[in-house]
Amino acid sequence: MTNGGTICNTGSKLDAHSTNSTEPTFLVTGIPGLESVHIWISIPFSLMLLITLLGNTAIMAVIWKEQSLHMPMYLFLAMLAASDLGLSLFTFPTMLRIFWLNARELTSSTCFTQMFFIHTFQDFESAVILAMAFDRYVAISHPLHYSSLLTNSVIARIGLVILLRTLSVQVPLPILLRRLCFCHSNVLSHSYCLHPDIIKLACSNTKVNSIFGLFVVLSTMGLDFLLILFSYVLILKTVLNIASHGGRLKAFNTCISHLSAVILFFTPMICLSILHRFGPRLPSHVYVTMANMHFLIPPVVNPIVYVVKTKQIREKMLKFFFKKRPGESQVTFIT
Repeated sequence: MTNGGTICNTGSKLDAHSTNSTEPTFLVTGIPGLESVHIWISIPFSLMLLITLLGNTAIMAVIWKEQSLHMPMYLFLAMLAASDLGLSLFTFPTMLRIFWLNARELTSSTCFTQMFFIHTFQDFESAVILAMAFDRYVAISHPLHYSSLLTNSVIARIGLVILLRTLSVQVPLPILLRRLCFCHSNVLSHSYCLHPDIIKLACSNTKVNSIFGLFVVLSTMGLDFLLILFSYVLILKTVLNIASHGGRLKAFNTCISHLSAVILFFTPMICLSILHRFGPRLPSHVYVTMANMHFLIPPVVNPIVYVVKTKQIREKMLKFFFKKRPGESQVTFIT
């Protein structure tokens, strides 16, 4: 067996130019040790999916409809909700198929497609969180220039740059995977397909895949995380220079929702990435738990946090869903 388009004698080769090659399949994993109660576990996961769909869709709809929310902070929030929604649609359904039907098998094409969209929305969300950190920095450190610096056209260009950056690093990943042979175990560690997990199953040389995968992580989420930390150093410096204690608290309070998004998104991702590449081989439930925290928790919690902590979003959402219908009675009942 050799690389670069030759035949794999001991397994399956993904050759885009061959119609006779056998397409390998992968088995995704549920929650190890809890297979007997998967039906019961599916109940909270279904509720989480419902909250994610309703919460993020509602935020995007309200921001789209309300002209007063067409401001940088809320436009970035709409992007965050879109990435959370996309991430959920490519993770939750696969898990629920396992819980409900024990349907674990995925063809390589399906697996690579899922992997592409999961990592695409993951990178997109990372970049949006960085853009939101920049938004908070400008709002706190340069409030008088906020409107002139972050215009709608600037926001649109930032969104386009985020999209182009994400696609430029994610498109090569599934292409590079198709040159690999898979001839040993085909059982993945997670309930969905992730790039580091897939290349561990290859029996051909994965050096190029590993190096490029590491480059993608460091040049996107790794760089984003460092720039977010730098932004908060500058924000903290500005906040500490505010004379009044009340002013400092008010300025810091505007960052609480964003800080929660940073912590929820980056903490499990960093731990999972380090363990996959450099850590010792740990029980599978450790990887599954961290992956679930990274991919499933932020889409559920982010809309809740932003609705609770952002008065404008909360008020507009209540108005959007409970607005008075034409002809509705004006009678007020006093008890």
